[in-house]
Amino acid sequence: MAQKPIQLVNGKLTEVEATVVSTGAGDAGEIPALDSNGKLDVSVLPVGVGPNVKVILASENIGAGKYVNVYDNAGTPNVRLADNSNSREAHGFVKDAVTSGNNATVYFEGTNDDLSGLTPGSRQFLGTAGGVTATPPTSGGGAQISQLVGTAISATEIDTDIDDIVVLA
Repeated sequence: MAQKPIQLVNGKLTEVEATVVSTGAGDAGEIPALDSNGKLDVSVLPVGVGPNVKVILASENIGAGKYVNVYDNAGTPNVRLADNSNSREAHGFVKDAVTSGNNATVYFEGTNDDLSGLTPGSRQFLGTAGGVTATPPTSGGGAQISQLVGTAISATEIDTDIDDIVVLA
């Protein structure tokens, strides 16, 4: 929970919770607060400063470190788990878990450091349910895809550099 500075609202001194994650223009004029790591969330930084991110509505529960697919849901951008078994290519990843119906901060590049069990130096491919695998799929009858998402730089980190997909026959 963010700190609550006192502000004058409709002529009365009122506690107002500071903003940790910005959803855009609707948060204009609000006071930013540091997140649980003691840092400003990237969503409150100006464009061009910090990582390439966008806040997008999640249409399903997504765990920290998962790769996500951005799609058009009745005219509204949404994110869901990327998955090599059903042609949902990865467009980015999330660092924090998010529940369906809430906003997710999607990273489109950079270090995904919410993983485990990786072999440093190994190429990482999109797996199922937003996960990764060091072994790319090789066949799938047209519904399965192969997509390089980056290279493991430690047991818990991938230097994300998402590649185009290959549809497997």
